[in-house]
This record gives sequence, C-alpha cells and structure tokens, in this order.
Amino acid sequence: MTLTRGARITGAALCGVLALITGAWIARDMSVTGGLADFWAQWSYDTRYHMRMSVLVSSPVDAVLVAVYAGTAVAALRSSAAAAALIATAVFTLAVRLPSLWVLTASWAYLQPTESLRARGLLSTFAVLGLAVGLVITALAGGRPAEADGRGAGFRAGAARPTTAVAWLAGALLLLDATVVTAWQIRFGYQVGPAVFVDNLVGGERVAQRLLAPPAGWLAATVVILCVTAGIGLLARAAFSRPLGLVLAAVVVMAGAVGVDTVLRYRLLENFELVSLERQLITVTSFFELIAGAALIVLLLMRGESRPADDSPPGAHRFPAGYGYGYPPAGPAYGYPGPSGGHGPPQGPPPPSSPPPNW
Repeated sequence: MTLTRGARITGAALCGVLALITGAWIARDMSVTGGLADFWAQWSYDTRYHMRMSVLVSSPVDAVLVAVYAGTAVAALRSSAAAAALIATAVFTLAVRLPSLWVLTASWAYLQPTESLRARGLLSTFAVLGLAVGLVITALAGGRPAEADGRGAGFRAGAARPTTAVAWLAGALLLLDATVVTAWQIRFGYQVGPAVFVDNLVGGERVAQRLLAPPAGWLAATVVILCVTAGIGLLARAAFSRPLGLVLAAVVVMAGAVGVDTVLRYRLLENFELVSLERQLITVTSFFELIAGAALIVLLLMRGESRPADDSPPGAHRFPAGYGYGYPPAGPAYGYPGPSGGHGPPQGPPPPSSPPPNW
C-alpha cells in the first residue's frame, strides 16, 4: 500500500509545519545566548551552565525532530514507504511532546517561565500534537494499492525490504541499544532512589526540566520501547521497521554526540585509566551510541531486496509486483484456487476493483 499524490503532498506539508514550529524554538534559544558555542554548551547540559539552563527551552531532541521531519517530508514525496514513515514520525512526536502538557502547567516546573512563555509553549505543544495526529490520519486515509501509483519499478526500489544481513545487523544494534539504555536507567534508579527516579520519568521538582524537553527517564523509556519494537520488526522484516529504525537512529546519534561532547570536554578519554569504572562505561557507551546510530542510518538507507517480476511458477497468473516494501507480490493461490485446489490456474485476471477516491 502506498499513498495518493494528494496524501503525499499533505504529509510533506504537515512535516514542513512541524519542522518550522520546532525550528522556531531552536532559533529563539540561539537568540538569547551569547553565540553558537555558548548555545551548544547550554544545550548539551554543560554543568558550568547549570544555573543558566533556564535561559533555554529546547533541547537536542528538537534537533532530532527537525531532521526527522525533513527526512519524512522527502520520503512522503518520493518513497512507497511514505505511509510507514509518516506513522513512525507521528508516534515519536506524540511520545516526546506529550509530557509538555503537564510540565508546562506544573507548579514545580524547574524553569518557572513567564506566563507568556508558558502560553506559547502550551499552544505550540497542542499544535504539534494535532499535526502529529494529522500525519496518522493522512497515512491511514490516503492509501491506495502500490500498482496504482504509476511510477514504475524504479519508484518501488527504494522501499524494498532490507536484505537479511542488513535486517539482522540493524535489528541487533537497536536491541543492544535498548539493553544499554535500560541498564543505565536501572543504575540511575539504584543510585537516586524511587522518588527521584519517578520524577525523572514523568517530571518533578527533584530533577532539572527544560520547558519543551521530555523528562530524561520518559525519553529513555520511549527509546527502549521503540527500539525493541523496531528491532523485532527488522528481525521479522516487517514493513514499518525501516522508517521507525531510521527515526531511532537519529535519536541514538544525538545521544552519542552529546555524550562524546561531554567526554571530550572533561577529557575522560585522555585520563581513561585514571577515572572510575562508571565513567569508563559512560565513555564507552557514548562512543557506542554515536557509531551505532551512524551505522544504523547507513544500513537502513541501503537499497533492499526487490522480488523479480518473473519469479512466479510457470503457468501461474502474475499479479503486479510491489505492494510496498516488505510485501512480496501475491502468489497464484492468494485468494484464488491454484493447482492444489483442483481447479487449475485462473483463466484470466480478476475483475478490477473500484479505485479509491483521489485526494
């Protein structure tokens, strides 16, 4: 299943609006800092700027969202995996923006922003959540059979399911990252106790909280759940797994980049043998996430397998190939009696169904 031309344009337009809203908050934060270096130091949680964190309202997650929206807009216009890409983007957006609904209205909010800033943040949050729901509706309502797209086999090639080796390697990387993130969350909970752990999960007065950033524990839980989902989907070579995996790859790269920046800033790599075991593990984890995220992007953007058009058994009726990536062409017995049914191959193609209304 692919999308109609109108649905593609609608999906790309929604992604464009989402990117503009998110990018506007990043631009606002840049304007209130002393320069790009100062902005990045605060954005990446440099402890030297701990008391000035209230200046900013966005976080590196917003940069990931802008990149995801840009990539999804391109996929919506060009890929037969457009529907899966729109839904994956919507799911991640809903997951990371939902906490802003209670963070923005909580009396314990760390930032204590002005009423004007709270109001603008709340309005943008409602807008983003509404647009994300619009992506889901567009993906579900704008579908049509892939053979009706009319762009030929070249258009479908980019949406072919990943090869077995790519699927297993990418799936293993996602599952490994989910395991690593889970282990660090367990370690954090053991160190700080249940009260702080819960605040870190849903937001609270015991932890630092950016205005538009999801609580750190909430983001970790989101990444774990989606990494497991995409990882298992890749191992099963499911249709949704490649777009969702690419979204998560961007998140993993972001986490690795922030971690490596911290490692380099505090010279943990230069003094690796002198620091504690926990700091050593933090260093290894940061480099692992940066490398694994980049590897996932490369793997999941590679050309996948495409089933040849003439691979059906001799004498069998051939249906149009390519039902969207991950879906092989229909076989001779898919809904029609085959040789095993005693009726022989069908004498002609089935009557065409009524095409869905175009957008």
